[in-house]
Amino acid sequence: MTLVDSSSWVHCLRRGGDPKIVDRVRRLVESGEAAWCPAIRLELWNGVGGETDRRILRDFERALPELPITDEVWAAAFALASRCRKAGKTAPAIDVLIAGCARHHGVEVEQDDSHFDFLMTL
Repeated sequence: MTLVDSSSWVHCLRRGGDPKIVDRVRRLVESGEAAWCPAIRLELWNGVGGETDRRILRDFERALPELPITDEVWAAAFALASRCRKAGKTAPAIDVLIAGCARHHGVEVEQDDSHFDFLMTL
């Protein structure tokens, strides 16, 4: 299972998305390996522009497994935020939460966001 971040989903939802990223996400979806979490859903719904995007997200909601954000995920995110600060790094809180979710559930993150490059190493 791979948690697909909104930074990769947007390549699939917008014209001119990076074909390499679109292909990676498509392969994950077709193989049943793609997942998302409530934080990623929120990011995507926050950027919905029209009815076509709404339909696509509703289809995703029916098809994709959702990794829950539990108390343990929050604890993992808090610990990760602390490690970031100690390392002198910063990242948006939502990315820290998503990285904490991935770590807690033992999955990788498909992403096109440099914050995850260091978040997943801490």
